[in-house]
Amino acid sequence: RSAKGAPVSAAPGRPKQARSCTRVDQVLREVFGLRQLRPGQRRVIDRVVGAESTLAVMPTGAGKSLCYQVPAVLAAGQTVVVSPLIALMKDQCDKLDARGVPAVQFNSQCSAGAIAQAEQAIADGRARVIFCTPERLADAAFVKLLRQRPVSLLVVDEAHCISQWGHDFRPAFLEIGPAARALGNPVVLALTATANDEVAAEIMEKLGIPRGGLVDTGAYRPQLHYAVEAFEREEDKCQRALALATGLQGSGIIYTATVKAAEALFAALSEALGASVGLYHGRQPAQGRRSAQGRLMAGGLRVVGGTNAFGMGIDK
Repeated sequence: RSAKGAPVSAAPGRPKQARSCTRVDQVLREVFGLRQLRPGQRRVIDRVVGAESTLAVMPTGAGKSLCYQVPAVLAAGQTVVVSPLIALMKDQCDKLDARGVPAVQFNSQCSAGAIAQAEQAIADGRARVIFCTPERLADAAFVKLLRQRPVSLLVVDEAHCISQWGHDFRPAFLEIGPAARALGNPVVLALTATANDEVAAEIMEKLGIPRGGLVDTGAYRPQLHYAVEAFEREEDKCQRALALATGLQGSGIIYTATVKAAEALFAALSEALGASVGLYHGRQPAQGRRSAQGRLMAGGLRVVGGTNAFGMGIDK
C-alpha cells in the first residue's frame, strides 16, 4: 500500500521475485522516503515478503524495524508486533502514524480511552500495525479481538527474551507460540541484536522458524566507539558520567544498572545541567516516562539518565 493506503501494485507478466523487489522499492520510496536498503535489510524483507518465517540477528541501529514495516505496508492483513519495551513501542508507533501507516499500541501506559480507540481500530480494520506487550498477547480476549481480522505477519522484537539461556528471559514470551497458532500461523519475523548460537536455536524452535530461516548480519559497527573505564566507588563513576555529559555535544542517554543508580545520576546531572536532564525507568508513573521520552525526541532534553527500560533503539 502507498502512504495514502492505496494498494501498491506491480506490472503483470514479470517474474514473481522481480515484482516483489519492485513493490518493496516503491514502498521504500513513497512511504519511508528512502532510496535503498542495506544488504541485511534486503535479505530479511525479501524473505518476509516471500512468506518465509525468519530470525534476524542484527545490531542496534542496523534498521531492524524497517524489516517489518515495509512488509507490513505490503501485507494483505494486519501485522502484530510484540515488544517488551514500551519506549520503543511508542517510538515506532508514532513514526508509522506520521508516515501515514495506521498503527495502534497496547501497553500499561495507555489510558482506558486510548485502549478503547485502538480496539475499535482493530475491529473495523483501520489498524495496519498493532503493537502489544507479550503479556497482552497472552490474553485470550485480546487474541479473540485480533482474530476478527486476518493477521499476515507476527513480529517478535527483542526475541532473545524468549530464551531461558538468554540474559533477559521474560516468561510471557513463551505464550507467543500458542498465540501464533491461534491466529492462524502467520509468517513470523523474530528480531534481536543479541543471540548466540544456542539462543538463536531456541528462538527458532519456540517460534516455528525453520533452520534455514536465520539471517545474521554480525555485530560489528565501525561507526561506534567502545571504551571501558574502571571505578571502585559509585560516586567516582557518577562524577565521570557527569564530566562526559557536560563535555560532549548533542543529545545522549546514560544507562545505569539499577533504579537507585539512575535516580542518583539524575540528581547529579540536574544540579549541573538544570532542566535539560530527564529520567526514565520502569518504576516511574506512566506520565513521567512519556514526558521524558517526548521531551528528548522534541529536543527539550540534552541527557536522559535511566535503566534499560528506555530501549536503545529509540530513533533519535
